[in-house]
Amino acid sequence: MVATSHNTDAFDQAPSPLKVDRLSIARGGVAVLSDIDLDVAPGRALILRGPNGVGKTTLLRTLAGLQPPLSGTISPDPECAAYASHADGLKATLTVEENLRFWARVHGHADIGTALDAFDLHRLAHRAAATLSAGQKRRLGLARMVVTRRPVWLLDEPTVSLDTAAVAQFADAVGGHLGAGGLAVIATHIDLGLADAEVLDVTPYRVSSTADRPARAVDAFDTDDGGAFL
Repeated sequence: MVATSHNTDAFDQAPSPLKVDRLSIARGGVAVLSDIDLDVAPGRALILRGPNGVGKTTLLRTLAGLQPPLSGTISPDPECAAYASHADGLKATLTVEENLRFWARVHGHADIGTALDAFDLHRLAHRAAATLSAGQKRRLGLARMVVTRRPVWLLDEPTVSLDTAAVAQFADAVGGHLGAGGLAVIATHIDLGLADAEVLDVTPYRVSSTADRPARAVDAFDTDDGGAFL
C-alpha cells in the first residue's frame, strides 16, 4: 500500500524522521511510561499497541506537543505534526464542506477536494455536521488530517465508529500519506493492512510502581476529554 516514490510537495514542511530519545511521560503529573526510543522514517507507519490505560494516548499527546515530557527529546518540532484524538472536533452547525474549509484556512490552505475524495464526502458536502451519523462524523474528523498538509500524523484509535468500508478508506488515506513521504503513528487495536508498518507494544515501558514516580504540576492539557486536534 505504501508507494515507493514520495511527493514531498504535498506538505508545507519537508518530511523528516520522527526521533524520540529516552522519553518519559506523565498523565496527571504521574509518570506512566519511561525511556522510550523511537525512529520512524518518512514513508513509514508505527502502530502503538498495549492495554487500555497504559499510556498510548499520553504518548501521542506528548509527541503532538500538547503536554511536555518529563524527560527526553522529540524531533521534529510539533508544528510538523497533526493530531486527532477520540473526539471528532466538529462544528455542529457548519456543513461538511464548511468544517473542512475552516480547518484548511487554519493551516493556510484553501483546497479541500483531496480530503473530500479520500473519505467519500462529496455527497455529504452540504449536510450540517450535526445531522451526520457517528461514522460519517468520524470520516469528516479524519478528513481534517488531509487538509493540514503536515507530514506527521498522530492518530488515537482512528477507526472508532467506522464500518468496514470506511476503515478501508482510512487505510487508503494513510497509505497515500505515507506514499507522499509522510509518516504516521497510530494507536489502534485492529489490523489496518498497512504493509511494512512496524508495531510497538508500549507495555514494557510502563512505570510499574507508584513509588518514586516523578511528579510535577499538572499541565492544563493533562486531562484529555478527547476534544484536542492540531
